[in-house]
Amino acid sequence: MKQRSYLAIEDVTVEFPTKQGPFCALQSIDLSVERGEFVALIGHSGCGKSTLLNVVAGLVKPSRGVLFLDGDVISGPGPDRAVVFQDHSLLPWLTVEENVRLAVDKTAGDKSKAERRDWVLHNLELVQMAHAARKRPGELSGGMKQRVGIARAIAMKPRILLMDEPFGALDALTRAALQDVVMELQATLNNTVLMITHDVDEAVLLADRVVMMTNGPAARIGEDHAVAMARPRDRLKALDMAEYAAARHAVVHFLHERYRNPTVGRAA
Repeated sequence: MKQRSYLAIEDVTVEFPTKQGPFCALQSIDLSVERGEFVALIGHSGCGKSTLLNVVAGLVKPSRGVLFLDGDVISGPGPDRAVVFQDHSLLPWLTVEENVRLAVDKTAGDKSKAERRDWVLHNLELVQMAHAARKRPGELSGGMKQRVGIARAIAMKPRILLMDEPFGALDALTRAALQDVVMELQATLNNTVLMITHDVDEAVLLADRVVMMTNGPAARIGEDHAVAMARPRDRLKALDMAEYAAARHAVVHFLHERYRNPTVGRAA
């Protein structure tokens, strides 16, 4: 029997009931992600990227198909799958440390209070936010809030980190800084990541593979392109690499063809 990948999405179809009948958002999705791999999902609006991420998170049940994470069937939400959304969702009445502590308390087991605090501060240090541990979200910039959101997610030690356009609401400079943080975390933690983005350069810079979705409804995986750049990656050096240019060309070409021909790749 063939061994499954770390994350195995097998023949997943998602339909939603409507007054006009079932609406098929995703059809027959097969996707494998290996342990320690960073995979970016990209496609035009309405192609089901967020739906697929929500299926992996256990927030949406597939109409057909099954998902496995490290051999276990995904049947609902769980702390082994931490999600970072575009909205940081920090509780405004709690400090930065207390916001992260909420997540740690769910997964800390028998750790003592001191051990939990050390773990919270360790993860804040990883995103350069330990200095703001006692501040509240209202005192932070958008980029700082998102750093705390990332710290909260990785503090849970999830088996896979799910990111739904985490930098979409940030300005270009802040977005670039957060991308660098994610690259540094990948180098330090070797964590498994599935990320949605609309930004081609972000996908190519961060990911080991860029998975391109066809247009919805009944969206499928159109292409799966490996980014042949070694890690760790340097932003400025990557821009001059032939491998970066080749990957960017492949993604832009795919998206442009889907824009010009919306029905190309659509399931019958």
